[in-house]
Amino acid sequence: MRRSVRPSAKPALIAAAAALLLTATALPAALADPAAVPGPAAAAPGPSLTRIADTELDPRAIYFVSYDGLVNNNSFQKNGILTHAGHQYAAWYTADRSAIVARRALGEQEWQTVALDHKLKYDDSHNVISLGVSAADGRLHVNMDSHSDGFYYLKSVPGLMSSPEEHDWTAAVFGPVQTSLDGLPLTSRFTYPQFVATPEGGLLLSYRAGVSGDGRNGLAAYDGTRWRALGEWSGSTGRYSTAHGSSTSRNMYLHGIDYGPDGTLHAFYTWREQNTGVMCARGGLSNHDTGYVRSTDDGRTWTNAAGRTVGRTGGPDLVEFDDPGTVADPLNADHALMNQEHQATDSAGRPHALISYVPGRFGQCVTDYVAGRKAHARAFHVHRDDAGRWHKTEIDVPLASSQRSKLAFDRYDNAYAVLPYGRVVAASAASNWTDWQVLFDGAGLDAFGEVVLDETRLAQDGVLSFMYQQKSTGTTPSPLRTVDFALPR
Repeated sequence: MRRSVRPSAKPALIAAAAALLLTATALPAALADPAAVPGPAAAAPGPSLTRIADTELDPRAIYFVSYDGLVNNNSFQKNGILTHAGHQYAAWYTADRSAIVARRALGEQEWQTVALDHKLKYDDSHNVISLGVSAADGRLHVNMDSHSDGFYYLKSVPGLMSSPEEHDWTAAVFGPVQTSLDGLPLTSRFTYPQFVATPEGGLLLSYRAGVSGDGRNGLAAYDGTRWRALGEWSGSTGRYSTAHGSSTSRNMYLHGIDYGPDGTLHAFYTWREQNTGVMCARGGLSNHDTGYVRSTDDGRTWTNAAGRTVGRTGGPDLVEFDDPGTVADPLNADHALMNQEHQATDSAGRPHALISYVPGRFGQCVTDYVAGRKAHARAFHVHRDDAGRWHKTEIDVPLASSQRSKLAFDRYDNAYAVLPYGRVVAASAASNWTDWQVLFDGAGLDAFGEVVLDETRLAQDGVLSFMYQQKSTGTTPSPLRTVDFALPR
């Protein structure tokens, strides 16, 4: 199947809305002409947004609410939308449950779509589609439709991504749907596929083996020729105790797994305890603590921020909840701390994360995490400075949602957080990321909640691009769209 999708025909309305909703940081008049001012060059600009496009990918994308989320827009979906070699790619399920992949050239408004030979199994928002690119052979990889069971995988012909103009966007460029990685089975309890492009042109595939409260993170590696299983790297055992009770089983929920500019692999995470008795009330979330580890050998060895080894992938020494020096921000299990939020690195390779929970000023015991988060949750920015200190700043904007946010940086290291409903807040690097303010309030999007961020596009053309699905009711399909904002260049 192939079709073209055209943008909303309201350019004048969009331009007028943009003028009202955008916030820019202006330089003093004396600095407008650097040549007129002796001494250092003008200061780097602060954060700003210019809305440049809003296009429809699918007028009737599949819609059902499961685990407070949508299968086409989930925070742990990496990557539901990405950019490579001047083209943007996206994946989703349409109304008849077919898995769709699409592409467009950057700067163009029309998308080309292909229906893959697979239909969504269950009404489960965990069963997302994730995309990855192996630059070594120019292939697009697709992993989809799994929640603690088997996965579905396929890959394109070589060269599709490196030479997109030479390939028609048809089903013929994709191989058959498999239930393994070219014969590599991994695990029968597979969830949360995340493709990570390696600096050498290969791919890592991150996944969870097991179930919520009793799972381990694993890795597989693709070198442009074949897949290899690297094994599991996070542990699930040991006793975690609180004033309310104890738990002896858990899983690590990743905020992300990403390379920094120097080739270091970064991972922020929270821990989910299996025994809800560790909480003050069973209606909360048994997530606790924000942890951080890193790897300088493509995920084979893991260290804490100070460089001490705390785990090795595929061996008996796994990263555990009580490993020394791994907690970036301590928090008990009584504040509805959200799992699988987001992370990014700045141009200097400093690790940053977004976390969210109900602050203590609203009470020390969340009894219903959905209601509590909708009423009181706030997002927080966590980062590590060059001296090795961790910092946390509250983004004082009510989330009004049980859902998650996304994080990105522009070329000047200004930070942008995309909150639920497509709201964008930002902080300047000059303030050490403390002056968070609303740049876009989400007006006109009618977004359901979480969005899927194109994490790769900013570096290519300075555009913040994210995919969102509009609100609906029951199982009535709704439009799936992508919105683009130009950032400071």
